[in-house]
Amino acid sequence: MKLYLFDDRVADAWHPFSLTRPCSELLFGTSLLRERLERFAGRPTTSVLARPWLEAFQEADAPGVLGRSPLSADEERLVISSRFVPSAEARFEGRGSKPVLLTTDEQVVGCYLPSGTAGPEPVWLETPGERAGTGTWETRRVEGGHVDTAWRLVAENPGRLAADLARDAASRGGVERLPEGTWKLGSHPLILDSDVRVEPGVMFDTRDGPIRLADRVEVRAGCRLEGPLYVGRSTILLGGAIGTSSIGPVCRLRGEIEESVVLGFTNKAHDGFLGHSYLGRWVNLGAMTTNSDLKNTYGPVRIGGPEGPIDTGLRKLGCLMGDHVKTAIGTRVNTGTIVGAGSNLFGDSLPPSWVPPFSWGSEPGGPSYDRDRFLALARRVLERRDVVFNENTAEWLSSCWEAADRGDAV
Repeated sequence: MKLYLFDDRVADAWHPFSLTRPCSELLFGTSLLRERLERFAGRPTTSVLARPWLEAFQEADAPGVLGRSPLSADEERLVISSRFVPSAEARFEGRGSKPVLLTTDEQVVGCYLPSGTAGPEPVWLETPGERAGTGTWETRRVEGGHVDTAWRLVAENPGRLAADLARDAASRGGVERLPEGTWKLGSHPLILDSDVRVEPGVMFDTRDGPIRLADRVEVRAGCRLEGPLYVGRSTILLGGAIGTSSIGPVCRLRGEIEESVVLGFTNKAHDGFLGHSYLGRWVNLGAMTTNSDLKNTYGPVRIGGPEGPIDTGLRKLGCLMGDHVKTAIGTRVNTGTIVGAGSNLFGDSLPPSWVPPFSWGSEPGGPSYDRDRFLALARRVLERRDVVFNENTAEWLSSCWEAADRGDAV
């Protein structure tokens, strides 16, 4: 049986991330959405069915992308929405001779198609409905939920993170002895994976949840880490108060970070506040870049978008920054701002609540980032982290630039 994930029309609108990556490659809690679905299915993903300009998408360990096209009926297929978040214990069962529609919370989240059954058709992948093909269908409810908007990955991350870490703690346990010269508050465990280095002078606050540091994480003196907190492999925490956040691999972080998600390979090496926000990969925040996550009126946050602001109903929400965003020293980002992928923010103006992808500067309606210069910078950035930038990478990022230039991505 082959596992296929798909981005539907709702996932297509997950600005600013859906321009440059399948939505299954977003971090939620301690795992990518894809990794959760692979545990549910009991197998790795064969391909992701998503926007056509992502067919050259390339990241280590990530599956390839196909456009939304019919799959071969000669194979047994399990096709699941990238937005479905199965419960921790849920596992797919029921392979057989009949096709099965999978539902949760009165929403269709996928289908099982035995060999010989055609489908699903592209229109079904865009808007999953009651049937994915012809013949007699069964319907089976699976345990879990659906993420409807990109900002829910911020709002719901603390609860998801706490649940993930509680399971880690139950199966692995915490350290029996703290690293030399460090302190710990609270009774939740501190989980250290292999080759973790912690300098003296670090405080671990586990009163509200566990803390897990993955392989080869380094924590410098002057850090105050607050659980629930997950820090991905080879990330270096340089200093500051960092808590209730999910941090991906190979980051360099300093300052105050609160209830945020950092997907990975991101630099925030200087002071500045990041709160209730989500950063994509290859983001670089200049010194003292700071976002607001609360309106002066304490009212619900309206988040920017290509068609105008949307009321999120959330009291606190910072910013969503796409892949390869860069900010200049002292950049200020307002509550509820979306910064499109590939943008370079600089200047005296406060960026608008919707910054289109590949913007050059903070002025509304400013020029676009020149494609060749963007690709040249992306090459330098990746190679500094020993990540190969090849022809496929250039094709992928060029396709994203062209989709944004045509207006397809909005």
